[in-house]
Order: sequence, then C-alpha cells, then structure tokens
Amino acid sequence: MSLAHMMRRLSRSAAPVALGLSVLGAPCAFARPAGGLEADVTTQLPRVAVPSHYAISVTPDAVNLTFAASAAIDVRVYAETKSLTLNAADLTISSATITPSGRKTAMPGAISLDAQAQTVTVTFEKVLKPGKYRLGFAYTGVINTQANGLFALDYQNAAGEKKRALFTQFEAPDARRFVPSWDEPSYKATFDLSVVVPKGQMAVGNMPIVSSAAQADGTTLVTFGTSPKMSTYLLFLGMGELERMTTKVGKTELGVVTGKGNVGKAQLALDAAAQILPYYNTYFGTRFPLPKLDNVAGPGQSQFFSAMENWGAIFTFERALLVDPKSTSEAAKRRVYEIVAHEAAHQWFGNLVTMAWWDDLWLNEGFASWMATKVTDVMKPEWEMLLTRVDGREAAMGLDAYVTTHPVVQPIKTVDDVNQAFDAITYEKGEAVITMLENFAGADIWRNGIRAYMKKHAYRNTVTRDLWSAVEAAGAKGLSVIAQDFTTQPGIPLVKVESAQCDNGVTRLSLSQSEFSRDTKDAKDASPMRWHVPVKAQVVGGATQSMILHGSGTMELAGCGAYVVNFGQAGYYRSLYPAENVAALAKDFTRLASIDQKGLLADNWQLGLGGYQPMTRSLELVDAVPTTASTAILTALPDYLAAVHDMFDGDIANQQKVLTYASAKLTPILTRIGIDAKEGEGAQTALLRQSLIATLGDMGEGAVLAEARRRFAALDGNPAALDGPMKFVWLRIVAKYADQPTWDTIRKMANAAATPLEKSQLFSLLGRAKDENLSAQALNLALTDEPGKTTSADIISSVAAGHSMQAVDFALAHLDHYLSLIDSSARSQAIGRLGAGSADLAMADKLAAYADARLTDVSRKTTDRAIAAIKARAATRARLKPEVLTWLDARVAK
Repeated sequence: MSLAHMMRRLSRSAAPVALGLSVLGAPCAFARPAGGLEADVTTQLPRVAVPSHYAISVTPDAVNLTFAASAAIDVRVYAETKSLTLNAADLTISSATITPSGRKTAMPGAISLDAQAQTVTVTFEKVLKPGKYRLGFAYTGVINTQANGLFALDYQNAAGEKKRALFTQFEAPDARRFVPSWDEPSYKATFDLSVVVPKGQMAVGNMPIVSSAAQADGTTLVTFGTSPKMSTYLLFLGMGELERMTTKVGKTELGVVTGKGNVGKAQLALDAAAQILPYYNTYFGTRFPLPKLDNVAGPGQSQFFSAMENWGAIFTFERALLVDPKSTSEAAKRRVYEIVAHEAAHQWFGNLVTMAWWDDLWLNEGFASWMATKVTDVMKPEWEMLLTRVDGREAAMGLDAYVTTHPVVQPIKTVDDVNQAFDAITYEKGEAVITMLENFAGADIWRNGIRAYMKKHAYRNTVTRDLWSAVEAAGAKGLSVIAQDFTTQPGIPLVKVESAQCDNGVTRLSLSQSEFSRDTKDAKDASPMRWHVPVKAQVVGGATQSMILHGSGTMELAGCGAYVVNFGQAGYYRSLYPAENVAALAKDFTRLASIDQKGLLADNWQLGLGGYQPMTRSLELVDAVPTTASTAILTALPDYLAAVHDMFDGDIANQQKVLTYASAKLTPILTRIGIDAKEGEGAQTALLRQSLIATLGDMGEGAVLAEARRRFAALDGNPAALDGPMKFVWLRIVAKYADQPTWDTIRKMANAAATPLEKSQLFSLLGRAKDENLSAQALNLALTDEPGKTTSADIISSVAAGHSMQAVDFALAHLDHYLSLIDSSARSQAIGRLGAGSADLAMADKLAAYADARLTDVSRKTTDRAIAAIKARAATRARLKPEVLTWLDARVAK
C-alpha cells in the first residue's frame, strides 16, 4: 500500500471510543491442533477451523449503496466444537449453514453478531467433529462512500454525466465488510468470485474473467478464475463504465483500467509495469505467478492511502496513476512510476509471501519501498532515485526522534493498532534499515537470500526472523544482530566523532555512540540505547573503511582532510562532527558524492534543530552550497530556506528578512535555468524549477507572485494558457494569495473541470488561501456535496496547512460530519494530523483534551505524536530564533 499525502498531511459519548474501529481482546499465540496454523501465529479468533476456499457471489445495488451476497467457505475443523467464530462487520446475515464434506444435508446455525469485536459466531445444534465442511452464508451489506470494504466513487464523465464506480479496499481489516471471513493474514485461501454487472459496465478482479453469462434483466453474471492461495485483504473487485488497455510481457498480460476516455493517460503506468515486471521476475528468482496484472485507476482520493497491492489487480487513485500532459508535473510523473514499482514489488513481498500478523507489516511496506527505489534507479538512472533514500530516512527520523516513536516490528493488539501502523517508521525506516543491511551483506548475497526466502515461503506466511535467517544463510554472517537492534528497538543512533588526528597520512577517528532525540535529549545523553551500528567512513577521495560500532571504537582512514562517517548514507544514524570537519566538508562540498552532500545537509540541519550543535553551523553549511552543486542538490536547497521562513510564522518583518536572503540565494539559479522548460535541459532541471518557483512563490517573492498572477489572468483569453507540467505549481501560488474574485474564479474552474482528477485538485486549492475569510469559506464548502465526498476532507487538510487552529476548531465543531468524510481506517488519526504542523502550545493542549475525551490509549498514538512534535517545535523555535536572526541580519546587511 502507498500512503496518501505522506506525511501530510466522536461525539457519540464522552467515554473513550475507538471511532467505530474494533477493539478486540489481546492477541495470543495459539497452539494449533495437528495440521492447523503455526503455533506462534498471533490470533484474535478462536482458531478451531481453517478455511481453504471461498466461493463468493455478489449483486451490488449501486444506486441504493447496498449489496446482496452469498458465500460458501470450505473449512477444515481441527477440534470438536459447537460454534465457529469469524470476522464480519456491517453485514446483515440472514442465514448460516454447515455441510459435512461428501454430504448433501446442511445443518442450520444460530447467528450471533458482535459489532464491537467485528465478529459473527455461528452455533450449531450438534458438535462438529474434526474434518472438512462447507460453511454457507446469505447476507447483505453496505456500499460505503469512503474507501473501506466495497465502496462507491462518484464522478462526472467528459460529457458532464454523473457516474458511479465501485471498488474494494480491504487492507488492513475490511474484507469482513464484504464477506464473513477469517480476516487475518495468516488465513490464506483460494477465492472464486462472481458478480452481477449492470449493462454497459466492466468488472475487474484478481484473476481474468472465465465466463460472462447474460441475465434476463439485461445484467451480466461475471465469474473470475480461481485465485492463488492468498490472504483476505488482497481480494479485489472493481466495476463501472471502465476501459482497459493491455500489453504482454512474457506469459503475463499487463493492463491498465480507467474510466472511459482516460485509458491513454495510464500509458506511463503501463510502460512502467512492462519495464519493472521482468526485473522483478529475475531479482526474486520466482516469476509472477498470476496470468495478468492490472493497475486499476479510480477517481477521488483517500486520507489514508494512494494505492493498494491487491494481487493481480492493483488499485490506485487517479491522481497517483494518470498523467495528463495539460497539468501533471514532472515530480508527479515520477511518483506514478514509483507507485507502480512499489505496488508491483508487493506482488512478491506481501502477496506471494505474507507477514503472519500485522506486527511485521514492515516486511511488506519497508521492502516494497526499498525495492521501488532500487528498480526505478535501474530503469531511470537519470532520475538519481537513490538520492531519495536520504529523504525517506529523514521522514522516518522525523517520527523516530520523539519519545512517542515505536520499533519497526511493533506489537499489534487491535484493529486500530493496525491502522496506525501505516506510518513513516513502517515504510521509510523499513526502507532505510533494508538499505543498511543490503550494504552490510553485499548486493549479491542479499539478493540470493531474498531468492531463497521467496522460494521457501511462497504462498505462506513469515515473521521477520525468517528473512534474517535466509540472508544469513546466503552468507551475511552477523546480519541478524544488527537487524535485531534496528527493528526491535525504536530511536536513532548518534555517532559522535570525539576526536580526529592525522599522522603520517592516516586519520585516526575516535567514535562514540549516543542517541539522537528532539524531545528528551538530556535523558538520552545520560542513558542512551545501544545498537550494533555498521559504520562506513572515508577521508574525501580516499579508501573506505568499515566497522561495527557498539558503544565506542576507533577507525583508521587513509589520507588527511575532511572525512565522512556515514559514507554513501546507507547507515540509519546521525553523524556529529567537530566544527572544523563541518567547515572542511563545506569547503570540499562539490568533491562529495551527491548522496553524501544531501546527507550532510540533512544531518547537520537536524543536529542544529536538536541542540547538538549551533544552528549557525547548519546555516553556514546551507549557505556554502555553491551554484555549481548538482541539480539534484540544488533542488533540495529551497526546503531549508522554507523551514527558516516557517520558523517565523506570523512575524511578517522577520519573514521578509528570510525572503530577502532566500531570493538572493535562489533567484540567480532560477534565472539561469529559466521559468519555462528548454529543449535539451537535464533530467533533473524540471524538478529544480518546480522547487524554486514553489518555494519562492509560497514565500510571496514579488517577481514569482507577479508571474503567477500574470499567467492566471491569461486564462481569461486562453483557457489553455496554464497548460503544462507547472500548471498546479502556478495555481497553488495564486490560490495562496487569492482575493475574493480570484478564489471565486478557482471555484468556478473546479466546477467546470473536464476530469474528476482536475476537479478535485482545483477544489483542494481553495483551502490554500492565506486570507482566513477565504479559508473559512473553503471549510464551509467542504461540508457541502459540491466538491465530492472524497475531496471535502482534502480541502480541510489544505486549510490546516496554513491555518491549523482554524481547521481543527472547525473539524471539532462539525466532528461527526468531518469524520464521515474520511476512511474509517484514518478517523482516529484525523484531528491529530490536522494539528500536527502547528507550533502553538495551545494546539497541543487542544489535541490532548480531544484525545483524553474521545480516543483510547491505542487510537491516540498518532495524536500523541503530533502533540510531541508541536511541543518540540515550539521549544525549538523559541530557542533558535535569536540565533537565526543574528545570522540573518549579518547576511541580509551584506
């Protein structure tokens, strides 16, 4: 699964609740009867039976948002029992029967639903003896308007007609909203799925269609082929006025499925899949086992995810899959490729081999993130994708530096635990740790271990230690010790260079290990955790040396001069240097590899924010980045200046000082590359242009703002005046500094938009207005049907980006309505995410009061992380503003 807007970003009673998400009993290791599940697999169900096959037939009523269905489930009972308990949520079950294998007489069962536990228990008159049975259900369910279970997405087609498409979203615990099932990843089974499809519509499932039978009422009964053995959360159904485009790679048919008229916009996704699949077939040593692999695009969006790896039928929201030459930016195009790569990697790591329980979710997500970066770098070397691993590491450390963090492998006890586990620790720290471990093992040994892991565990479930065992067996001795430290302990190692001496052409480093923290620095300094840290160091231009640091140690490096401790940036740790080495590295900046330049900037910036070194040292390093640095590094530069600008939020005079400095630093670069693309420019130049214009425009730089308004005004005479990859970069600047007539014009543009994707993007811009009167209008608009049910929540999130208190107060005042606009998976996190970017201690108090009143200890985790970040941000700004102002005044005065 790809997270939505990473990392963007309950009034039923006064008692703590889980916002409609199941809070079950603590999971336990269930000793299996002979032939059942593994003894140490976590369970939330009484596992006396195991399903082997589901036959599901469903008839959706899209108009009335309901469906009727039946299910026949082949099960094996392992111990005598009078009842079977499985998962069910929001289902009305009219009958349940069980039939012993080989018999025709069914025994009816008494049905007992537990809405809080999301289970159904069927009790029979006679004891079921161990053996094989067929369990049957007849039931009805709800078609949701957010992405949970079977859900509807409404849109207007190119002709302006209102349309509705249906899709499913089952990860993590929502297959139970579609079929009574053992809805846990360890319960793998095969699936037969049939669906009644209205005339003129297409249906898509995990497998190809094997039959289509016309019905008397004009509908069609579509039956898909039997799926491979898989977990319930990977089952998929999509239907609507769709079209499909295909290509063939070996024996696999690759397809893209979109609403009619849009399939051409999925060409990049189809081409990406065709490039990626052969690489994965070779890398994993196991060919993709299904006959087809579709990427299915749906209109709208989610506040929880962007794409889902259903086996053979990946679902992705249009904004993350379709490319429109009139408006899709270069960054968005690359994101499409990366998402296709991420979800395709899941077809092996997650689908073919699946974590046994959600504790090991990172096995799916961290690996898919790592693999996506790897394959994209191979297929698109001009994009320099490996540099993005520094960005991913920083996203993870942004959570991991607080006391509210959690280990990569984390205990999951409730459904809400699962939903809150989809975060930067699971994805980005997972990727960072894998990067470090591959670097330690060596690429060939690591790949051989992965191949052995895939072969041994295909169609089965695993835990983290199975992966380490496979890689160690392939030759990576000692890997498990490192892996154990970094996956079972939270936090960030801090590698300090205590001293550096160079004698006779050899630099001797004395290293010590501590722990980096943004909110408990003193406590961590006094009593840090310990890791076995793989350190790879180099005197710039010299040979590299490696060691495992555990506590303290020394390294000898060939050569004298500036040195890099985390050479290649593969290590998940921060590096704290003496001031003289930071200065030497700044002098030799362009001699460093681009990834070390990027890592050096990021590390030193965070060390300044955290109080480990003067912030001026970090600022001097940013200031020293020359215009001769690589385009990729220059692209990262505006983010640091934007962070300084944000530090003075609400302080117009000092923000103007920041803008003066930023303009002097960045405008010459923009002048050199130009505000419009040029033929033959480098592959990274488009990203640099976007970064420069977006940052300067967001700060309100006069020339950029004037250019944005000029281009916007040109729309009056030419509706295509803004068309191109920078369209929404310019529009976002216009929207932020909009007056009432401009805001009204953008609203009209949204309502007149030709595609659902452009419509949702334009409506979201309305929440970006700096004028609080306009942002208030956007909030009110979000409660109407005008933007569309999946766009409204995004408008409120857009307001929160600039007016977090206003957005939170509004959401709390309309809590039930607001939460109805969000997937149930994200509801417990929603208020915390709205306020997370604030630096106002009043916001921290407000979120704490909300969490105390409305959330459980489990469901408040995201909110507690937001509170910790707000408190640290407020303290950091108070501490650093005088120092930063002194530094700025000296630079601006020049």
